[in-house]
Amino acid sequence: MAVIINSSCGGGGGEDSEVHRVCLPPKRTTMEKLKQRVGEIFFPDDPLHKFKNQTLPKKLLLGLQFLVPVFEWGPQYNLKLLRSDVVSGLTIASLAIPQGISYAKLAKLPPIIGLYSSFVPPMIYALLGSSRHLAVGPVSIASLVMGSMLTQEVSATEDPTLYLKLAFTATFFAGMFQASLGLLRLGFVIDFLSKATLVGFTAGAAVVVSLQQLKGLLGIVTFTTKMEIVPVISSVFHSRDEWSGPTIMMGVLFLVILLSTRHISMKNPKLFWVSAAAPLTSVIAATLASFMFSSKLHGVKIIGHLPKGLNPPSMDMLLFSSSHLAVAIKTGIVTGILSLTEGIAVGTTFASLANYPVDGNKEMMAIGAMNMVGSCTSCYVTTGSFSRSAVNYNAGAKTAVSNTVMAAAVLVTLLFLMPLFHYTPEVILAAIIITAVIGLIDYQAAARLWKVDKLDFIACLCSFVGVVFVSVPVGLSVAVGVSVFKVLLHVTRPNAVVLGNLPGTQIYQSVQRYGEAERVASFLIVAVESPIYFANSTYIKERIMRCIREEEELIEGNKETAGLKYVVVDMTAVSAIDTSGIELLCELRKTLEGRSLQLVLANPGGTVMEKLHLSKSLQLFGSNGLFISVGEAVAHISSLSKAHREVI
Repeated sequence: MAVIINSSCGGGGGEDSEVHRVCLPPKRTTMEKLKQRVGEIFFPDDPLHKFKNQTLPKKLLLGLQFLVPVFEWGPQYNLKLLRSDVVSGLTIASLAIPQGISYAKLAKLPPIIGLYSSFVPPMIYALLGSSRHLAVGPVSIASLVMGSMLTQEVSATEDPTLYLKLAFTATFFAGMFQASLGLLRLGFVIDFLSKATLVGFTAGAAVVVSLQQLKGLLGIVTFTTKMEIVPVISSVFHSRDEWSGPTIMMGVLFLVILLSTRHISMKNPKLFWVSAAAPLTSVIAATLASFMFSSKLHGVKIIGHLPKGLNPPSMDMLLFSSSHLAVAIKTGIVTGILSLTEGIAVGTTFASLANYPVDGNKEMMAIGAMNMVGSCTSCYVTTGSFSRSAVNYNAGAKTAVSNTVMAAAVLVTLLFLMPLFHYTPEVILAAIIITAVIGLIDYQAAARLWKVDKLDFIACLCSFVGVVFVSVPVGLSVAVGVSVFKVLLHVTRPNAVVLGNLPGTQIYQSVQRYGEAERVASFLIVAVESPIYFANSTYIKERIMRCIREEEELIEGNKETAGLKYVVVDMTAVSAIDTSGIELLCELRKTLEGRSLQLVLANPGGTVMEKLHLSKSLQLFGSNGLFISVGEAVAHISSLSKAHREVI
């Protein structure tokens, strides 16, 4: 017998001893199946494996280390590691201070909020984060998105207090959303932002951010609040009478300096400190120039007064019963997803370079916790920055203590150095932002997408165009929409290829890919390369029927004597099937039977076999309708056909 419908499975016997039986999987209860399925969805990494066969005190210690990673590496910390972390922490502080001020302005927030956000969140991450090199603080993309979404509801200039409250509230919801994803192990949600769409989105955001900085580079006073390219360019040229010559000269000068230092560091990674120190050095130089030559630098706007002191509490500024609550939640979720995606991607990148593991769910909880705490301490959305993390890695950081050192440097700045930023020109902040975001435009990645996968390139392009020409939220929606469409396209229109035999072997491969693959007389062999669901069952049936028609036309055109008799469906790649898929197989068998053709299934998986058995569909295929491989199906059916002819 070629078919077996019980759970035990042994070798064949008698005349069928050369045919391996297709077995059902071991019997399991519904609860056991559900437990395994849930485990595969939420716990693919088996996070509790360390706790097996451990004593209670050991389990408690492991639990503490699992929740607070600092207890895992803290006991082994020493002065040698501290020396490396101090150097790297001070290095990234020189980059974080000017970037914090710049990105806060990008989010339409007071500059001091950027420094507050570079103090508390890094200390929280140092306790809870699992990455050794992730440098935490404000980032350009999240700042841009927050600014663009909140300004659609409230003006940052007309009602700055309400705007600030909404920013803190959005940050709280971003943190709560991020922590919930990690706690419930729902990290797969962010997988809907594919690499292709992120390439387009970040490039579009970089273009939008850079164009927004034309206000600071040109010294324009009245500027559009819109983010799209057309209104921005229009606003630039309609405000030509406001252009400031000294501002333009200073902006171009420092932009050239910053881009040159960035180029030097990219060409020679050992000189990473050149680009790392350039922003703070430029701020100091520009501030000194503005202070010493203030009488000659007419039209060059300065930051002005920045308050000294630590982060003031902001818990009372969170709005949970406001008419603007909806926009705060929406902004929080969008910025939360983007910052989480960036943070995990950056942390994973540098962890792979240093060959140590990073727990994605721990990262979600750590980033979420620091944003929730941050929202109560006058901070806005923060995450791991690629530029600062790269500097941190190259500076020799060994642990997350480098974030604590950076926070200490920011603390000193907040307590004692704030008056020094009074004369800092806004144009230097614009130059710093442009230099930072220009690296987000990844031409090489877009070129690879075009070369490898045209559909991915279209997704990338749609995302880019949506951000640049419509709006940042629409661009993000387009990115997600195109990604989901791509998934649906692959699910609803799976591959179904005709197979042929490689001469002298039992191997069957695509006749299109392998020119030497030969069609087998009387057989059509079709491989279905996806699960069979309600969404694709009709298409798969139509695709198989088309293959049958083309095969019959080929036989007729070649005037072959042996007509088509058997249709073998290779189900090796069919990992799952639902009731619609089972109905498809039954209908297909009945349709082919009416045309004097026999349907044969080859190598169905355990899940597929189980469902065919439970639906009582296995009996329909008979003793010669189910085989463990295409090779055995062809060989066995051919031998039976030959024996039948000899008897006749």
